[in-house]
Amino acid sequence: MFPIIDLFAGPGGLNEGFSSVKDEAGNYAFKTLASFEMDSFACQTLRLRATYRELLRIGGDLQPYFEYISGAKTWPETLKGDFKEAYMAAKQHVYRVELGEENRPKVDEHIELQLGPEDTRGDWALIGGPPCQAYSLAGRSRRTGDENFAFDHKHFLYREYLHILGKFKPTIFVMENVKGLLSSKNGDQSMFQTILADLKRLPSGVSYEIRSLVVDAEPNDIAPNDFIIRSEDYGVPQKRHRVILLGVRSDVVHLIPRQVLNKADGPVTVRAALRGMPAVQAETSYRKPKIAQDWSAVQTAALRDIRSVESPSKLEPLKPGAKAVESYVDWISETELNEPIQHNPRAHMVSDLVRYRVMAELAQRLGKSPKYTDLPPSLHPEHRNIGKVGTPFTDRFRVQVWDTPATTVVSHISKDGHYYIHPDPRQARSFTVREAARLQSFPDNYFFEGPRTQQFHQVGNAVPPLLSKQIGELVAQMLGTLDIHKKDSEVTA
Repeated sequence: MFPIIDLFAGPGGLNEGFSSVKDEAGNYAFKTLASFEMDSFACQTLRLRATYRELLRIGGDLQPYFEYISGAKTWPETLKGDFKEAYMAAKQHVYRVELGEENRPKVDEHIELQLGPEDTRGDWALIGGPPCQAYSLAGRSRRTGDENFAFDHKHFLYREYLHILGKFKPTIFVMENVKGLLSSKNGDQSMFQTILADLKRLPSGVSYEIRSLVVDAEPNDIAPNDFIIRSEDYGVPQKRHRVILLGVRSDVVHLIPRQVLNKADGPVTVRAALRGMPAVQAETSYRKPKIAQDWSAVQTAALRDIRSVESPSKLEPLKPGAKAVESYVDWISETELNEPIQHNPRAHMVSDLVRYRVMAELAQRLGKSPKYTDLPPSLHPEHRNIGKVGTPFTDRFRVQVWDTPATTVVSHISKDGHYYIHPDPRQARSFTVREAARLQSFPDNYFFEGPRTQQFHQVGNAVPPLLSKQIGELVAQMLGTLDIHKKDSEVTA
């Protein structure tokens, strides 16, 4: 097995994909030696999932795991026997720490302990993605005019990744970030070009060839956009576009041919992703409105109005990829669970429930998500700038459409569900944690620790595991090719 170390691990999306890769003999290709993450709930999620994988590895009893995630047993009741042994083994590999210059010594010490002496390490991979708030379009928009933004330490957390590259010299690395990295600037400097330049002058003289996973080209012929991976092209039911760099250490680059991801035979849609999910209803929360409304009458009138709207001529609906859907279903399915876990919807105000119902019906007629301006004035949200010239975020309510991949699931889903309205008007609610996890391609037996808000936050911050698995398969092939070359060289010598 090839060792991997996961930086800025989040709830483990990258790790889950890599850890599931098997070689031709059916053996796991990777073993996680260390995962570094600062969020306490994400660390709990990582430890639990690492326990599950350890039980799989040793052939241990998985029943306690399923009893815990389904709520049949408490944690103290679960932490016994094989499960406890697996948990204690897994716990050693998940390290809660805020990566930064201050904590470098202890992070380095932990990596040194896990990897062992340099002359005995062999080939291994570094994976992970520095936090993206400083690069994302939404994050930059929220801080427009903030004089301190240019000095935000999150701009430079990628240097912690580069520090470990320079000090420990992994054979291959995979670095993930948001598409906004390509347009992000710090002062007058492009952050993307700064990172590429820093990769060429790592400490200790080590260097890497930076490759695209979607375009087979020489490094000098790769444009910045060639590093963008569109998840929906690779069987993930979500339009998540991310910049992913693949680095191969220069001393072995001539032994490892370039490889790119194979596109799916078609999209996996929201309908395919949510197939089999039981219909659930949201409870109502209460906040005294500025203007008293008879919401039942408002809903009746709004539904009557939109049902008179003529459906425009639409393009042919996307044809789902048969193999892509089959692969996706095989990946997420879990027969040991009688019902989905973490599938309880959050409560919504009555006014929002009515908006969701009306907008979902309208989306079915239009074949796309309507804007709030498509609603009757009685359903416009109570915001100060609503109805004014230049009103921002007219799509502040977004219905996810059945027959296309979903829009990007982001961490803001933890704040509200307005961007993730269920396409079924009868359910009139936002997505549950499990539905969001399905759009992210997490297996149905993947459990997120913490309160529901934190569960949503973890899901939104993750790399889609199904995409990660495909990247992991390429990395395993590359390392395997290198291993064969080295063995051949030893025989020749």
